Amino acid sequence: MDNPRPTIRPYRPADREAVYEICVRTAEAGGDATGLYKNEQVLPDNFAGPYLELEPGLAYVLDDGRGTAVGYVLGTSDTTRFAAELRERWLPRVGHLYPPPVGDPADGDELMAMLLHTPERMILPELADYPAHLHIDLLPPFQGLGFGRRLIECLLDALREAGAGQVHLGMVSANTGARAFYDRTGFHVIPVADPGPLTYLGRSTAR
Repeated sequence: MDNPRPTIRPYRPADREAVYEICVRTAEAGGDATGLYKNEQVLPDNFAGPYLELEPGLAYVLDDGRGTAVGYVLGTSDTTRFAAELRERWLPRVGHLYPPPVGDPADGDELMAMLLHTPERMILPELADYPAHLHIDLLPPFQGLGFGRRLIECLLDALREAGAGQVHLGMVSANTGARAFYDRTGFHVIPVADPGPLTYLGRSTAR
């Protein structure tokens, strides 16, 4: 009987649609954001697409064993450089799809548009010692099985080879399940002034 085993492998361009879907289905504090935005593509165009375009060598997917991505980890070894390249190379491609709001964002779509158009928001002085950053998401059936840890370890190795000694991430504080996962995988809190709804975590890329 065919019993495919999930495996971790480098991202391929053919995975892009699946990665975008995973991003949407895990974007609401770890839950499904489908139907919560007028144009939900703004989520992966913020949190997945620029990494696939600008840092494809630091993107890995969990393959379900049949060729379909069911999880991913994405990142950059240099957040400052990444923010500059996002403005120079990614915004010209997608920015016109999501006009930035005039004044305070009125809804989730405008908030995401504002984030997209302000990549410099990623650069915080408290994170200077953690130049790399990452995003990781897995579909619910593949959570709690050790795949998240393996994805993190895969990216840590790649970031270390790229010269980044420490890595950070920003997570929605309400996502308590994700916080427990990061605690188990060696992350610690990085105090940041006025972090808003986020908690910033960091760790060494050594393991």
